[in-house]
Amino acid sequence: MTSSHPLAGVYAAAVTPLKDASTLDLDSVPALANFLTSRGCHGIVLFGTTGEGPSFSSKEREDVMRALKENQPAGSRLIAGTGTPSLTETIELTRLAFDLGYDAVLVVPPYYFRKATDDGLFAWFSEVIRKAVPADKFIIGYHIPPLIGIGFSIPLLKRLKDAFPNQFAGIKDSSHDADFARSVGDTFGSDLLVLNGTDSYLQMAMEYHAAGCITAPANLISPDLREVWDLIQAGKDPGQAQARVTEKRHILEKYLPFPPALKALMRQLHGLPRWAVRPPLEDLTEENIQSALAEMKTVQSAR
Repeated sequence: MTSSHPLAGVYAAAVTPLKDASTLDLDSVPALANFLTSRGCHGIVLFGTTGEGPSFSSKEREDVMRALKENQPAGSRLIAGTGTPSLTETIELTRLAFDLGYDAVLVVPPYYFRKATDDGLFAWFSEVIRKAVPADKFIIGYHIPPLIGIGFSIPLLKRLKDAFPNQFAGIKDSSHDADFARSVGDTFGSDLLVLNGTDSYLQMAMEYHAAGCITAPANLISPDLREVWDLIQAGKDPGQAQARVTEKRHILEKYLPFPPALKALMRQLHGLPRWAVRPPLEDLTEENIQSALAEMKTVQSAR
């Protein structure tokens, strides 16, 4: 249930600070980074789904990546979401991340082509790895078929791991599919890095060799996630901590999509700036903010 992979741990799929719908809030990046790492995150992941990655241009991604790297909290790890439907753009962003000193990249499959075969996806990822991933760095595949329509089959994972045993570290599993999590664990053991994307599955996934998590709620509940992770590393029962994680995840799931709710609650609960979201996402209504806030406070006070 433990992993020695250098990327094992708890990561926040970080929100992206925005002053308004069109303007990045780069001045807030250091505060966000320090907030996340001070609350138990081993590292920070930029431009996943929660970071509204597809809504930002390559230049905007570069600006945030540079701002985070220049203000990297000591001891933290940095992962950049660099996947786009464009092979060329993905290669360029991946090279940039490693040139800046990021530890790894998170790459979603080219989601416009939902009927892409395993052969096509293998060729696409092979190009990215050969042209952009140094021998001592890591690429993590972003497995999120409920959102994008395609993902990583077990045979595709085997091919990528066999061809690139070091560079292709593994996957972020946001399938929300417990059977898939068990199947990956049974097939690969700890040879494939799996960072789970469903907070309520963390204990179960780690029992099947997952090395940790990358989640949206980690922006708010990373202390609880870190407690689950630490208890498992120590060979202790994480059941109570996992129950808190699951309860909080289920509250936040009432207010999907995550970015507006997380940004509002981070302001209300922790005094961070009230960051905007980029259309087509919309800010949470004041009524929903207060409802979510009351539910989260009730869980906290009951501890």
